[in-house]
Amino acid sequence: MTTAATTQPRHPSGEQHTIAYDAATAVVTQVGATLRTLAFDGLDVIDGFAADERAADGRGQVLAPWPNRIAGGRYSFDDVECQAPLNEPARHNAIHGLVRWLDWELLAREGASVELGCSLRPQPGYEWGLDLRVRYALAADGLTVSMHVTNVDGRTAPFGAGFHPYLTLGGNIDRLELTVPAGDRLDGDPDERPVWEPVAGTPWDFSRSRQVSDTQLDKAYGRLLRDEDGTATARITDPDTGNGLELWVDAAYRYLMVYTGDQVGRPERRRRAVAVEPMTCPPGAFRSGVDVVELEPGDSWSGSWGIRPTSRS
Repeated sequence: MTTAATTQPRHPSGEQHTIAYDAATAVVTQVGATLRTLAFDGLDVIDGFAADERAADGRGQVLAPWPNRIAGGRYSFDDVECQAPLNEPARHNAIHGLVRWLDWELLAREGASVELGCSLRPQPGYEWGLDLRVRYALAADGLTVSMHVTNVDGRTAPFGAGFHPYLTLGGNIDRLELTVPAGDRLDGDPDERPVWEPVAGTPWDFSRSRQVSDTQLDKAYGRLLRDEDGTATARITDPDTGNGLELWVDAAYRYLMVYTGDQVGRPERRRRAVAVEPMTCPPGAFRSGVDVVELEPGDSWSGSWGIRPTSRS
């Protein structure tokens, strides 16, 4: 007579790495090095997902070696032809890269920080080798996310990165005030002939804080407006309480994708958060060539962004 072993169910997103600093907490998952939760003073500030779910709608995921979409999944670089998997079949697109469903190795963990790493091997859709590291760190000034990528291939490799946090202050977003520090938005076909149009005087202009109202956004913004240190900062604010969030990016991130969640998979989650997505390159960059990072063998790239709470007081 044999007895079946009792096994514990695994989380769909793998091991859960919890970090904390004072009243701030975050959970980062093994699968995709994904930011599953983030809370300040007990308030959830990203619309993430539960431990018994997998990420949907890109929630909190790392987007590499390209962010956003490649039409048809086809591109070429240095005479290498690639066909990436069409993981957005309804639109016939390859979307958000290849590492968001991979297991990431725990490299270091302290009370307030965790660092994970991933080796991306050459494969159909991306014929180069990369080592990637992402570090999440909580401190008095909020969360900082640092990414470091090294080309471990023998050839020059194309690269782009993005992240996909859905920012929330609870409830519907229509009442919130939004700031997007950008002078241009992407228009036209991003894969072939990207055209950038000034946002001034258009419904897409949030360079000065104003209410989201019923505006529907799924826009790539460029020509980011930066402080003297090169930082660009987007904001959402609750006008009733004065509380808010800032998402900042350093100079490595040249674009922001802003999405008001009008078409997320579960209707009850629509317009519950604003996704403000740091990106190094615009949509379709692997076809258009715009701002693709070209990493020589052995070279590295680094960039940082973060989220911090704000208040009127």
